[in-house]
Amino acid sequence: MTVNVLTLTIDDQQVSAREGQTIMQVATENGIFIPRLCHIEGLDPVGACRLCLCEVKGTPKLLPACTTKVSEGMEVSTSTERLGEYRKMILELLFAERNHVCAVCVSNGHCDLQSMAQKVGMDHVTVPYRYPKLQVDATHERFIADHNRCILCTRCVRVCDQIEGAHTWDVMGRGEGSRVITDLNQPWGDSETCTKCGKCVHVCPTGALTEKGRSVAEMAKQRRFLPYLTKMREEW
Repeated sequence: MTVNVLTLTIDDQQVSAREGQTIMQVATENGIFIPRLCHIEGLDPVGACRLCLCEVKGTPKLLPACTTKVSEGMEVSTSTERLGEYRKMILELLFAERNHVCAVCVSNGHCDLQSMAQKVGMDHVTVPYRYPKLQVDATHERFIADHNRCILCTRCVRVCDQIEGAHTWDVMGRGEGSRVITDLNQPWGDSETCTKCGKCVHVCPTGALTEKGRSVAEMAKQRRFLPYLTKMREEW
């Protein structure tokens, strides 16, 4: 099968791409980092976090790099001052919406939200904190779900559906009332579909899904399995 090769520019760097690739894929192949939280290699992109928004010449609106397909002659900017301000604002809103207290979190030092804030230079929050009183579900024998630290990236939903095939996780509600749930909003420990594989825990970017028995800063996430399993399934 013939694959068309395209030429485009990302941050003043001329690069080649295959037809059907996204800006994120091409940038990653060429060593160009684009901030992201919902996107992870091995899962279908959804464009939920909006951190990967980029500027495309000739288009007035910002486009998500993870879902935007490249085209011939496209000129993309991924690190302008405007984008930097947007990303800081998005991260501030994520920190303020739930209860992200890094100093007492089991994922402190191993958290994508925390490290992304450091990378983009977000060192304080300028919007009011919401301080919601959200549930902590510790009914599962091995894992804990703390909704206070969830950023609704849907990584858990997608890995459970696309990789494990169980579809235990889903999203309920709208807007700020949205929550990830198990089995039509049943306690995780009562789930009849959960296989206890732990994939959802290890793709979670924050301390929202963790293993029991972990203390502060001990919950390191292991994600090497995801690209491998995805590749094996495609080849099979």
